[in-house]
Amino acid sequence: MAKPAYKRVLLKISGEALMGSQGYGISPEVLGHVATDIAETAKLGVQVAVVVGGGNIWRGASHGAGNMDRASADYVGMLATVMNAVSLQSACEKAGVTTRVQTAIPIAQIAEPYIRRRAIRHLEKGRVVIFGAGTGNPFFTTDTAGALRALEIEAEALLMAKNVDGVYDKDPKKHADAKRYSTLSFDDAIRRDLKVMDGAAFALCRDNSMGIVVFELAQRGNIQRVVCGESVGTIVRDNVQTQTA
Repeated sequence: MAKPAYKRVLLKISGEALMGSQGYGISPEVLGHVATDIAETAKLGVQVAVVVGGGNIWRGASHGAGNMDRASADYVGMLATVMNAVSLQSACEKAGVTTRVQTAIPIAQIAEPYIRRRAIRHLEKGRVVIFGAGTGNPFFTTDTAGALRALEIEAEALLMAKNVDGVYDKDPKKHADAKRYSTLSFDDAIRRDLKVMDGAAFALCRDNSMGIVVFELAQRGNIQRVVCGESVGTIVRDNVQTQTA
C-alpha cells in the first residue's frame, strides 16, 4: 500500500450502506468489513473521523413517520444514527483500534458530548472518532453533519462512502450509457445539476474549498485506496478539470 495522501479525513457512511442486502437494520457482515477497513486505514497513520447516517433504521421524511411533525421525526432519526455509531464503535474496537463516539445530543451513559477540541485531541492520539446525532438540529441531513464536522476538525478531505462507485452524469441504474466522472469541479457539479450530496452540505464544501471523494463502500479496501491517493471514485474540488473515467 502506498504512503497516505491525507493526514486527517472525515468519512461519511450512510445508514443504508450498513444494511447490505437486507431491507432493514445492520448487516453484521457489512459492519465487520467496514470496521476492518476503518481500522486498517487508521493503522496507516491516518486520523479518521466518521459521521454515520441512520436511514437503515429510520427516515424522518418516510412513510413510516406517519403524521409525526418533521422536527420530531428528525430527532428520532438522530437517535437512529447513535445506534449505528455505537454499533460501529464496538466493531472497530474488535478490529483493533481505539474508538470514541461523540454525539450532538448529550447521551452521557453511552457517548461523549460533541466537543470540537476533544475530538481533535482524540484524533491526534490515533483514536477513531465517530460522530452521532447529526448536527443536533432537525431539517439538516447527515451529509450536512459530515461537511460541518469535516470543516470543524480541519480534515483534509470529506470521503463520501456510497452504494455507487462515484458521481455519474445520469443514474447508472437506469441508463446503461451513464458515464462516471473521475474528477469534477464544484462549478461543473452545479452547472450540470449533479447530486453529489444535499445542497446545504455541498454549499459548505464549495464555500470552504473542502475536497470531496465519492466512492463505493462495498468494495473492500477502498477506504485505504482513497486515503493513499489512488484513483478511486470521483474527486470533487476547486480548480480541477472535469473528466470522465
